[in-house]
Amino acid sequence: MNEQFLIERPAFDPATGRARFSYGLGGLHFVETLDFPVGIDAAATKSPNFLKLLDLTAIVLGVSYFKLKAPLAIAAPQIALNQAERAFVIDVYENGLGEFYARNNLLRFGKLTLAAPHDSAEKQPRVALPDRTLLPIGGGKDSLVSVDLLTHTGVAFTPFAVNPKGPILTSVDKIGTPPVYVTRRLDPEMIALGSQPGYYNGHVPSTAINSMIAALCALLYGYNQIVLSNERSASEGNVEFDGRQTNHQYSKSLGFERLIAGILGDATGGALTYFSLLRPYSEARIASLFTHESKFDKVFSSCNRNFRLTGNDGPLWCGECPKCHFVFLIFAPFMAKDRLLAIFGKDLLDNPAHEASFRELAGLAGQKPWECVGEILEAAACLYTLTRHADWHEAAVVRAVKADLLAQYGEPKLQAAMAECLTDSHDHHIPPALAAKVAAYAV
Repeated sequence: MNEQFLIERPAFDPATGRARFSYGLGGLHFVETLDFPVGIDAAATKSPNFLKLLDLTAIVLGVSYFKLKAPLAIAAPQIALNQAERAFVIDVYENGLGEFYARNNLLRFGKLTLAAPHDSAEKQPRVALPDRTLLPIGGGKDSLVSVDLLTHTGVAFTPFAVNPKGPILTSVDKIGTPPVYVTRRLDPEMIALGSQPGYYNGHVPSTAINSMIAALCALLYGYNQIVLSNERSASEGNVEFDGRQTNHQYSKSLGFERLIAGILGDATGGALTYFSLLRPYSEARIASLFTHESKFDKVFSSCNRNFRLTGNDGPLWCGECPKCHFVFLIFAPFMAKDRLLAIFGKDLLDNPAHEASFRELAGLAGQKPWECVGEILEAAACLYTLTRHADWHEAAVVRAVKADLLAQYGEPKLQAAMAECLTDSHDHHIPPALAAKVAAYAV
């Protein structure tokens, strides 16, 4: 394989608010654009901090084009990188694409090369950023719990999204705060080639991509804090492949959070902070916190099947995918049954056809699904709790898996796992003062 993936120097036009990113691969040329809303700080676009972040964004966005052929060589001849940035790029193209490699049986770990000029500066000069918070909104339960936590701890924030659609738009409308929306236009030829013979397709680290775009917004509009809504279970992988654990949610993991936080901090001279507000919590704990507020019940959705790149092509919840099943499962121990059924429109635990899916979620069969779902033991613990729950113990799936659940894990382990799910972790990077306020509220 002698192909090379070429990343060209990006360009930004302050007059139009458009960023342009160009790539080359095997004789093909691709152009992607980002369109930013009005209100840009034109002076910020000339700062070394913004130019550094724009370069790094070009590299991260490039994964969508690189994966068409997944060559071993990556070249960015006009983008200077220091040692930490080189390590970051390789991490994004290796671990960030881990699921893509595993599902296409491509051996790339430890084999990728990156050719780029050397930047001797370890950190850029500090940029002045106002004390303001940018909060990415995904339209699902997690970011809406962050909305509740920030609101009740007195932290003002601006909702942020890339290509908002469906539940993002309706959730932000319920939040009632003017958002920052960025329009991302992928090269249509890349999208078309992804379905053609001779080209690969698959999962990319979307959280890494959106985080870099959020960082550009932080400089363009003045924010010193990007607050993510990634839970602790995002760090659990799916399968072993090519000598390492591959994780569908890698760019939501704590390890990647530490890595990108360092990169964004160095690019802004320490001015921009990046952390997940939900990192101390399990998915079950987040579900319990979601029950505190009901105003988002009819607008949110964590179902990926019905919300693809092209937009909403179905109801809020398909009711058939692993994500729907997992979210229903973690809500069931904490939410009134009639409220849960009103959200989903049907009882997903009382359908025998769903048994195989719940068995996978709980580790009783197959592997952890390639979805943003919680830890296997967490799902098992929630199912166990439902075997003792007055509203759910007679549900078809709960009755069908009960014996195998107890045989595989044992009651003491399942009880301990549920207790652990509801115990907050201290392994996070939330600023101490904010962490204390959130802990006092989130009881």
